[in-house]
Amino acid sequence: MGALGGVRSPATAYSPLVGAEIAVDGDAEVPLDPAYEHGLLLLDGEVAALPPGPLLYVPPGREVVRLSGAGRVLLVGGEPFAEEIVMWWNFVGRSHDEITAFRKEWMEGDGFGTVRGYDGAPLPAPALPGTRLKARGRVR
Repeated sequence: MGALGGVRSPATAYSPLVGAEIAVDGDAEVPLDPAYEHGLLLLDGEVAALPPGPLLYVPPGREVVRLSGAGRVLLVGGEPFAEEIVMWWNFVGRSHDEITAFRKEWMEGDGFGTVRGYDGAPLPAPALPGTRLKARGRVR
């Protein structure tokens, strides 16, 4: 999705972003938009500097990331949010109250559309923590 290395996806995007699966076999230089913040996630294999599990954060300003090894990597990126946000489970909002409302809508089956091609019941959202969720800015 978006554009990477001079190639643009035909998929519709409603904000400037990039999403790409990258096959690594040896050494690779992946071009980055320096205006974006990026995340790299190892999908499988072994790629230097990408441990299994956590998303590697790449702040704005980088023009290239060097990868080496053999595996598949997910690259996601976009313009940094100008405001503080709250991220919890599958929801992103601006406040604890927004997240609470999103969770309620999800659990009641409202506001999120219909998932097609999946035969199971919707995944239930976990219970909210016993404290208010706090909005945070970007971590550098």
